[in-house]
Amino acid sequence: MKDGWGRRWLRDAGYLGVELGASVVSLGLFCVILVLLPLMLITGGVLLMPQAVQVLHRWSDVNRRRIGRRRGEELPPLARTLPRGSTIDERLRFAFSRATARDALWLTVHAFPVMWLSLLTLALPVSAVNTLAVTWYWQFAPADDPVGSPYPVTSWELAWTMPLVALGYAIAAAFLVPAVARLVAFVSAKLLATPARSRLAARVDALTLSRAAALDAHAAELRRIERDLHDGAQNRLVNVVMMLGIAERAQETGGDVGEPLRRAQDAAADALAGLRRTVHDIYPPILDELGLEGALASLAGRSVVPCALETAGVGRVPAAVESASYFVVAEALTNVNKYAAATRATVRVEREGELLLIAVEDDGVGGAVERPGGGLAGVRRRIEAFEGTLDVTSPAGGPTVLRTELPCGS
Repeated sequence: MKDGWGRRWLRDAGYLGVELGASVVSLGLFCVILVLLPLMLITGGVLLMPQAVQVLHRWSDVNRRRIGRRRGEELPPLARTLPRGSTIDERLRFAFSRATARDALWLTVHAFPVMWLSLLTLALPVSAVNTLAVTWYWQFAPADDPVGSPYPVTSWELAWTMPLVALGYAIAAAFLVPAVARLVAFVSAKLLATPARSRLAARVDALTLSRAAALDAHAAELRRIERDLHDGAQNRLVNVVMMLGIAERAQETGGDVGEPLRRAQDAAADALAGLRRTVHDIYPPILDELGLEGALASLAGRSVVPCALETAGVGRVPAAVESASYFVVAEALTNVNKYAAATRATVRVEREGELLLIAVEDDGVGGAVERPGGGLAGVRRRIEAFEGTLDVTSPAGGPTVLRTELPCGS
């Protein structure tokens, strides 16, 4: 059932009201960037400008989603972020890229023409109501300062003309509000639409980064496996060989071979257990047996800190995503058990379209910091290999919240 004209008009007026508020934000951001431009001559400006541009990209992406919903079309976000540890040259290229120029053009149009056009258009229905009210309240105005809407009203004869003026404002508002709303949405969509070439370049950049992250994660995993084999199974197998050698010499000299053989058997059992743990860490068999939800329930049940698991119809996702999700939660709960001094933890897993959302929260002391080579850095490598995101919030005193988004297909 189609909406009536009145509802459509109110929706258009509401859209212009939102545009007016958003344009005020754009004006503030425009002023900040304008102030930072002269500071580019000094180091502080070089450091601050890319951060302001990153805010610009995020703000434009917010408006892409909003205007896309308004027009019933998809305006893909840029999703451009400043790489960690980027050099001065990389920061400057980020700040003065073509994508930045397009967003800056939209910001300028949004901060000035759109703001004033929305303001003037919304003033029409307000003026209609005010002018109609002048018919009654003009008589209470001082004689030397009469009401003027749009001309001074000093008598009942002039007051009775106000309904006609109000009707004119109302007719203008009835036609202009929808027309201006469509115009503003059209112009904004054209300015915010990312060219196919830019989308392709952004996709190539994202794939390059995810490939590098996947290679880093793969290399780190190989180093971990090598370290586990060297420090664990290899040392125990050396002990097995030594004990067997001692038993062989004892047999040749007529000594007791039972004790060396028992020690060799224990060392072999330890080596086998170590190998099983290493294989388990590569891909936990429990994922095949119980799926992601069952495997996470097992992790939560083994946690020293009481842990609640909340899942909402996750179902099965690709095996690689299940494995990455399992290790994300395992690392997060390990940190909670070792460092958080928490009394409880919560793991939330839900599927939102093509994204798998994971959040691990604890009520511990907070202060978690991502360090190179640390557990959180390893989690980030795993997530970035899937073009996912990781966000850790851990103020002093807690709580600590780890959130991840993993693409998992439809």
